[in-house]
Amino acid sequence: MQTNQGITLVTGAAGFIGYHVAHRLLKDGEEVLALDNLNPYYDVRLKEARLAQLNRFSGFRFEAVDLADRAGMERLFAQHSIGRVIHLAGQAGVRYSLNNPHAYTESNITGFLHILECCRHARVEHLIYASSSSVYGGNTRVPFSVHDNVDHPVSLYAATKKANEVMAHSYAHLFGLPCTGLRFFTVYGPWGRPDMATSIFTKAILAGEPITLFNDGRMRRDFTYVDDIVEGIVRLLDHVPGPDPTWSAESPDPGSSSAPYRIYNIGNNQPVELLDLVTILERTIGREAVKQFAPMQPGDVPSTYADVDDLIRDVGFRPATPLEVGVERFVAWYREYHGL
Repeated sequence: MQTNQGITLVTGAAGFIGYHVAHRLLKDGEEVLALDNLNPYYDVRLKEARLAQLNRFSGFRFEAVDLADRAGMERLFAQHSIGRVIHLAGQAGVRYSLNNPHAYTESNITGFLHILECCRHARVEHLIYASSSSVYGGNTRVPFSVHDNVDHPVSLYAATKKANEVMAHSYAHLFGLPCTGLRFFTVYGPWGRPDMATSIFTKAILAGEPITLFNDGRMRRDFTYVDDIVEGIVRLLDHVPGPDPTWSAESPDPGSSSAPYRIYNIGNNQPVELLDLVTILERTIGREAVKQFAPMQPGDVPSTYADVDDLIRDVGFRPATPLEVGVERFVAWYREYHGL
């Protein structure tokens, strides 16, 4: 990895993906400034346990700041020489957005504006930020490509992620801020969030409690192991985007730009039905799940499937961890963390 002027800021470092990214950078000898507000969307003790793992590294510094706190964010950037930003903080979850919409506008819209403004004034070398496969919304053509139009989100969460992409593009265009957006596809693995399917199903199967499978278990997800997400981020960190000389205003490509701006999918490129995930969990745990079937929920999409050709072309990487391998590692961590 190239050395850069200034420290690398990882926002959401007490979160699932943020923790893994920070851990990888620290292992690689990088200095990491971590930001998180430790909000109670899920058990704060899990977030604190992640931070405890990171605190073992001498190059790690942590600041408890809320993205929506403009003065706090400006102070953070003024006090530290920040060279690159990996922005992974934000309000997650599709279903939570149905009942708590303001949490998404405060964190994902206002908070992201503060990130962009701070990066602009600090002349940050590269901003990488988390988007989501949810932006594909009503699209049915698969695999989902970054070169497809994504103007039909089906949840507020997805709308805020789409908004992040167009906000980033405006800053890339106006101020030359190099921005790379990453659409993550159903990330799972050790230290995962308790509101995600692998955690919910594992907890229920171990306790002998029923699990609910929406869309009668026929939902298809492009489950992506967290280490593959991290590898993609680390490779892209040094791949600073520039203007695409082939981009045409008469036939605009959503995946690139005449500005220093790019979008990438990071997904396993192999969608799996939820019923198949449950079968792998049952085999790994050694117990059968008690299954309950239900219709699809508002805001959900029946299938996600990532086209990762651009990722392969630009940084020579494609996620490839088999679901069986990733689930085995997750279950082993889950048992250890919960003392089972």
